[in-house]
Amino acid sequence: MNNICCIGHITLDKIITPKQTSYMPGGTAYYFSYGINNLNDSQNYRLVTALAPSEYPYAEEMKKKGINIKIIPSRRTVYFENSYGADQNNRTQRVLAKADPFTLKDVEDENARFFHLGSLLADDFAPEVIKHLSKKGILSVDAQGYLREVKGDKVFPVDWENKRELLQYVHILKVNEHEAEVLTGLKDYREAAIQLHQWGVKEVLLTLGSLGSLIYAEQKFYRIPAYPPAEIIDATGCGDTYVMGYLYMRDKGASYDEAGCFAAALSTLKIEKSGPFSGTEEQALKIIRESHLHAEEI
Repeated sequence: MNNICCIGHITLDKIITPKQTSYMPGGTAYYFSYGINNLNDSQNYRLVTALAPSEYPYAEEMKKKGINIKIIPSRRTVYFENSYGADQNNRTQRVLAKADPFTLKDVEDENARFFHLGSLLADDFAPEVIKHLSKKGILSVDAQGYLREVKGDKVFPVDWENKRELLQYVHILKVNEHEAEVLTGLKDYREAAIQLHQWGVKEVLLTLGSLGSLIYAEQKFYRIPAYPPAEIIDATGCGDTYVMGYLYMRDKGASYDEAGCFAAALSTLKIEKSGPFSGTEEQALKIIRESHLHAEEI
């Protein structure tokens, strides 16, 4: 059995920033997998993804890096266009192609201690996938995809259909402040985190961009600092890197705040470079040690 299994689509990404336009694979599956592989955890990790045959070389390259990967054939590969302004906290998106959703048949034979669903679009996962996996391990979900609906090539914010039914199966939920408000209708993100917990989520990870993050678990809030990067290059994949680092440390027995600080440090290293996280565990721990910024219970 694997310690951590990520399920999600690898995407084709066109990334537009004030400094450059680049083309690369992406998506939660991509950033999560390369990041955790860089932490030398490939033996305890597995990726389940869906790709069109034309993008199989991306998966083959991942296999060469030592990533354990299962490929589900799809008619198309997800194609995202992400545009960033000078403020990397904000982006606009277009979706130029969608992949086939994941079904129960695709995942029913998978076994892991932690499952992470890297949703990109609202219909990526059938509801029975969530219910099934929550019985087999600790289920982690990134809410972002459930709140995106595609009309034409444009992405529009929507509420998560069946959220009250499905959140009770989610152990760990990652949201940002905007997603938390859409889900709960509450502008105060602390109140929103409490509401999500009342709906069944055990650990709420609420990221606040350059303001850091909050973790709500066991009726306690932990404020996690944002460690200032030396330079902001590319924010794409920072949220995926955060939740990857959090699960990586929780699997090792770290406390909520320890895992949150490690996740934040990984995100800082990630934003300093394009592409997936390419640093080391020691670099992240050094950032935490030398920053003099600490998590606090509030």
